[in-house]
Amino acid sequence: MTDSRVESARARFRALHESGCFAIPNPWDIGSALYLRSLGFPAIATTSGGFAFSRGLPDAAWAVPRDTVLAHVREMTAAVEGLPVNADFESGYAVDPEGVAANVRLCVETGVAGLSIEDATGDAGRPLFDVELATERIRAARRAIDESGSGVLLTARAECYLVGHADPLRESLRRLTAYAEAGADVLFAPGPRTREDIAAVVKAVAPKPVNVIMSADVGLRMSDLAELGVRRVSVGSAMARAAWGALRRAARALAEEGSFAGLDGAAPYPELQAFFRSARVG
Repeated sequence: MTDSRVESARARFRALHESGCFAIPNPWDIGSALYLRSLGFPAIATTSGGFAFSRGLPDAAWAVPRDTVLAHVREMTAAVEGLPVNADFESGYAVDPEGVAANVRLCVETGVAGLSIEDATGDAGRPLFDVELATERIRAARRAIDESGSGVLLTARAECYLVGHADPLRESLRRLTAYAEAGADVLFAPGPRTREDIAAVVKAVAPKPVNVIMSADVGLRMSDLAELGVRRVSVGSAMARAAWGALRRAARALAEEGSFAGLDGAAPYPELQAFFRSARVG
């Protein structure tokens, strides 16, 4: 992707976070990325889970190496040239702030418009980095981006809900507030699903934008989230899992019943052929 296209995508991505509320779906490969682009979404985001499953691996930083993820992110940005891409960059593939900064620089070089850094350790015995270290990691990522002059948007994630914290909302608010002060552009706590909890997150870090993940139908629509002040809505691995759900139903019907009923609803072959003939891969 040319430097001008990268700069344009980054500028548009930043502008998207200035007002309103937009959906940023999560493709897991080039084909799904191209299809989502064709529907007019203003940006897309990678999904560590969706990508890991496509490689036959669990969603864990130890299972999918940093360089494999960087190659995937680079491939995705090239495939949808000019469309902003946010990278799910796990916990930065390092523990110490200096290591996070070095890896963030590598991610910026893939052409992304944004990237996210989590505070999960991957260690069941100590699932979250201490808030002081987690904040230093965000501060280091901020410095790396600023020194690059790229304008890449930094999202800081508090993983309290996902690791089973005893008081996930309170701890998420504490951490997100610290991350906002450390220089994160966007704040994200995967997990809150009620209007009250989502509104609490938005209020805690205002005026900075908040990303909310909707990985299932919980009765809220984009308009509801917009009213709550949410700026960005992602779906994580949900679309990949929806595809896996269709595959499982069809495969089990064939394996267990000798039935082809599970193939009902499959995308027509001619339509996919026509779409990918016309899709432009960078």
